[in-house]
Amino acid sequence: MVEHLVNMVVNGLSGALSKDIIVLIVSMIPILELRGGILAAGPKFLNIAMGKAIPICIIGNLIPIPFILLLITKIFDWLKSLPKIAPKIHKLEEKAMSKSKNISKYEFWGLVLFVGIPLPGTGAWTGALIAALLGIKFKKAFPAIILGVLLAAVLMTILSYGIIGNL
Repeated sequence: MVEHLVNMVVNGLSGALSKDIIVLIVSMIPILELRGGILAAGPKFLNIAMGKAIPICIIGNLIPIPFILLLITKIFDWLKSLPKIAPKIHKLEEKAMSKSKNISKYEFWGLVLFVGIPLPGTGAWTGALIAALLGIKFKKAFPAIILGVLLAAVLMTILSYGIIGNL
């Protein structure tokens, strides 16, 4: 699924934007994030040199995180006051919180692993949302998410430039 989404975004933006900007944008998109960015940058798609791609993907994935950590609960509170949107926000919160067990139990290291292990439904966006909903302070959550993104970068680089890139 991620590979299909990456393909759609890359094809949609190719020709209009540079390869680097495409990778930055892919890395900022929820669901795709750094995992999708590294896949897009890899030999199967844009073929950007690994040493150039990794920092772009990390930066792209981290750009939205401070905004999520600092503002999402206020935005959700406001959206919940809108009758047509409130049920969707409640459902989104419930879905995020259903994945919060290890984060609430282990906080910092739970958040690092949640963000860093490339499984469906994990990543910096969801980790930041869960951290904000759990009330984990920015000073603790942001460094944990950075470490998680770095871990994800290592794992996805091995997959994208090694295993998948050689298929």
